[in-house]
Amino acid sequence: MSMTTEEPTSETAAPRIDTGRNRQARTNGVILLALAALAALVFAPDSSGIATFRLSRPTDAIPLSDLAVPAELSIQIAAALLAFLGVRQFLRGGARWTSVSLGLGLLIAVAAFLVWATAGKAFSLTGMLQATLVRAMPIALGGLAGVLCERVAVINIAIEGMLLAGAFTGALVGSLLGGIGGLAAAVGIGGLFGFILAALVVTYRMDQIIAGVVINLFVLGLTSYVSSQIFQEHRFLNNAPVFRAIKIPILGDIPVIGPVFFQQNIFVYGAIVMVVVATYYLFHTRMGLRARAVGEHPRAADTLGVNVYRTRYINVTLGGMVAGFGGAWFTLGSVGRFDEGMTGGRGFIGLAAMIFGRWHPVGAFCAALVFGFADSLQQKLALLGVPIPSEFLAMAPYVATIIVVAGLVGRARPPAADGKPYVKE
Repeated sequence: MSMTTEEPTSETAAPRIDTGRNRQARTNGVILLALAALAALVFAPDSSGIATFRLSRPTDAIPLSDLAVPAELSIQIAAALLAFLGVRQFLRGGARWTSVSLGLGLLIAVAAFLVWATAGKAFSLTGMLQATLVRAMPIALGGLAGVLCERVAVINIAIEGMLLAGAFTGALVGSLLGGIGGLAAAVGIGGLFGFILAALVVTYRMDQIIAGVVINLFVLGLTSYVSSQIFQEHRFLNNAPVFRAIKIPILGDIPVIGPVFFQQNIFVYGAIVMVVVATYYLFHTRMGLRARAVGEHPRAADTLGVNVYRTRYINVTLGGMVAGFGGAWFTLGSVGRFDEGMTGGRGFIGLAAMIFGRWHPVGAFCAALVFGFADSLQQKLALLGVPIPSEFLAMAPYVATIIVVAGLVGRARPPAADGKPYVKE
């Protein structure tokens, strides 16, 4: 008696895919309708007067007029758009654009929230966009470090520790040797921890998650001890110079765009350059092709003559150097001193940006802007005196992480060999 199993055909598989897609569309529709109700029933009745958004600063060479909108009417329009997008998700064909609709809906909801918070007040939109880019930098650099590592199939949970080590080293060495010396030392210490991670997971085949957690705990404990025992007594060791903003001639005078992109410090310019170089390296060079091959199918790459171990060592070390550079932002690019645990989980948010960006340098950078916006938003709202507890405002970047990763990523596919050790036969 022979038993045969029927292979699923495209006709039988399609309904399953459509069912899952329709379920996601209905879920997103409920979210959008809930946001529409929140805007119409909570924000609109509590909004009166004009919401004024400043597009220029007093020092700008080309001033622009303020953007003034009627608060209640604008929020009602936003609520109507959200309701339209929500209802569309329940209609036939809406499932095809479910992620786009949810992303657009979240942008409309954020705009409505800003109008509500600014009703009867004035708000510097240019200043917020500038702060968004600045605060996105450590997240973008952490995400880029993750991309470089995971493209060769090494999960780098230690990004948080590398950021913290870069911040600590930048403050210590920067206090002794100046900003450039501190920055170079931060990049070096990040590369050192990247090399250590590579040795643990590539040569000794230690579990990659455990290895990353070990590095995080080691760096956190060491920096906390030194900060409390040494920096408290010898304050001159924790007084590093801060890199000031550099204005690019002509470009820096463009309204709105100039202050946001062309009046920044070395970390913003460096991050943009690194994203461009990493994209070219991974997708337009022979070495990048080999790195991606190692992440997808290391045995096949080895068969073709690619040194899998060396490729992983190089990329993980480079990822550590990028994370060290990002860590120096906290001290040399911000406050000039080191405080215990000052990275505040930005390394883990960088991992979320990497996933949201689908393991692409440009995607991770754009995702970091979303988290940077949430981070800067909570500070601006505190200045506006919004009746929301400060503790909830501080949660904004982490809540944004959950919403984005859970709702917008969808089926993001990591490199096929991600997290798997390789043993050469």
